[in-house]
Amino acid sequence: MLPLTPVTDAEAEGKAAQAFQRIRDVLEVDDVPELFRLMAHVPVFVHDFFMNFRRTVLGSGQLDERRRLLVALAVAGQCGSSDWIDFLRNRAAAHDISDAVIADVLAVAGTNGMYNVLFKFRDLAGSDVFEGMPIGLRAHTFQGTSLDEQTVELINLALSTINGCRPCTSGHVAKARELQLAPEAVYEAVQCAATMMSGILFLKSIGR
Repeated sequence: MLPLTPVTDAEAEGKAAQAFQRIRDVLEVDDVPELFRLMAHVPVFVHDFFMNFRRTVLGSGQLDERRRLLVALAVAGQCGSSDWIDFLRNRAAAHDISDAVIADVLAVAGTNGMYNVLFKFRDLAGSDVFEGMPIGLRAHTFQGTSLDEQTVELINLALSTINGCRPCTSGHVAKARELQLAPEAVYEAVQCAATMMSGILFLKSIGR
């Protein structure tokens, strides 16, 4: 574990200092959250990360910020990043995303991970002998939460991509098209997930 401590304002130089000012402006906070201060040991990284985070997680396009935050929370949950869940939870409150909704997101993410394991095995096994076997796993969670069907599919396709499950990813992309989600919306969900993985992996690598 790399023993990094948060970079102070006095220590922040160049791109780190620029990123700190943008973070304060965009997040409307007086103090830069610790997550970003840890990243600032590599000034260009914290600068790049926050620019990506602002655009893909806090931005809007085909997907509004609320849906992007739900996808981001799902990624943080499946990756076990309590630091990011806490940070996103505070942001989510401004979009009427309650703890109950976050619990729904985490439950969908967990169910997705279960299915990814099974279907990834079938894809990797090199044999069609398993194709005729029943799935044997309950997944009513996908239809039984407060989340709408489109949001569930966006979470599922983003996480299936992270987990490298080809049949799940292609299946959820097809389902997203059936639900009339634009290709740009699907791509934005994956961009959001990709950005979150960058921040999560950095923190994990230093023991957070």
